[in-house]
Amino acid sequence: AKSSHWKKLLNSFLIPNLSKRKADIISTVEFNHTGELLATGDKGGRVVIFQREQESKNQVHRRGEYNVYSTFQSHEPEFDYLKSLEIEEKINKIRWLPQQNAAYFLLSTNDKTVKLWKVSERDKRPEGYNLKDEEGRLRDPATITTLRVPVLRPMDLMVEATPRRVFANAHTYHINSISVNSDYETYMSADDLRINLWNFEITNQSFNIVDIKPANMEELTEVITAAEFHPHHCNTFVYSSSKGTIRLCDMRASALCDRHTKFFEEPEDPSNRSFFSEIISSISDVKFSHSGRYIMTRDYLTVKVWDLNMENRPIETYQVHDYLRSKLCSLYENDCIFDKFECVWNGSDSVIMTGSYNNFFRMFDRNTKRDVTLEASRENSKPRAILKPRKVCVGGKRRKDEISVDSLDFSKKILHTAWHPSENIIAVAATNNLYIFQDKVN
Repeated sequence: AKSSHWKKLLNSFLIPNLSKRKADIISTVEFNHTGELLATGDKGGRVVIFQREQESKNQVHRRGEYNVYSTFQSHEPEFDYLKSLEIEEKINKIRWLPQQNAAYFLLSTNDKTVKLWKVSERDKRPEGYNLKDEEGRLRDPATITTLRVPVLRPMDLMVEATPRRVFANAHTYHINSISVNSDYETYMSADDLRINLWNFEITNQSFNIVDIKPANMEELTEVITAAEFHPHHCNTFVYSSSKGTIRLCDMRASALCDRHTKFFEEPEDPSNRSFFSEIISSISDVKFSHSGRYIMTRDYLTVKVWDLNMENRPIETYQVHDYLRSKLCSLYENDCIFDKFECVWNGSDSVIMTGSYNNFFRMFDRNTKRDVTLEASRENSKPRAILKPRKVCVGGKRRKDEISVDSLDFSKKILHTAWHPSENIIAVAATNNLYIFQDKVN
């Protein structure tokens, strides 16, 4: 997590209209399993896939640059006539499936509908049909006097995205998470009150595995905020709640996992109790470590790491922006206190990363206990420039390189980040800009 080790790899991918159109705001970022592809989804329902450049002998340092590979419209705005509700097209989550053949597959979801997309390349086209002419029109069989053997001719490379499955009509509430199971045959989708299990081959049926909806909605005290499958055990998954708790469930125990196997909760410190305690304890993201031994959770002010074998308290707690504790009242008034920050592990589970305000993002090294604050902004993102650590000053005398907590821009927030599965390459979404940073190349 040394700041000097993070070097700007590429100019941010700026969408041409710099007025920050709402549709261009990035809403999710995800590397595929090899790290060769990086997908982003935005509020306009689009998915943009970037592909990593292959290393060339004369330009060794260029290895790692990501260029646009494919762009497609995943979701369109819809209207639920029964409930008189607009369903926005915003992509909430993208999850890649492991590559089985030459094509790539990914899941994307908006509030209500999950889609399975196939992304494939085509560099040949068939020619010489017997029953069709060159324009594709059907020929009169009477005019066919010879039998031709169709041939494949080379053509310019074309990347096609086609929807292979549409999983709809299973969620009453907004979908906040999708997670591919380690059996690669099933996945789950979670909304505020229910979690459903799907088979990739079956679109018209899903199994409800968690349902926390009370008979009387006035008795509702918590909602599901995130859910994820264990990376290796296909029967195990976790989900987090707005009360700051995490439940681990085992699908071998029963078909409906309303009774959890493990319950992770940290006792509240009475000295920190305030009007905002319940809001800031709500978990916005939960992630299994790659090893499957730990769970990481993000709430408003902290990142916590839990050992699966210890339920009563986290083994590590990292303060993301504790200087905001005194600002909670104004953050409540401008609704920022409800922002949902995500968190990610690096490939070896030794460093964790999460976002903050003012386009800052934080890294915590679990081994050395060192942490750093870095900034993703167009001003300091010239290609190959080394990122300088930033410090926030809380009261007292402000040093030259520090920024005052009162001058932080809360409209600039980094909610979505991703880490390459095996290398020190990170993707950071700052509103409508995507930044890609990599480890310093000597």
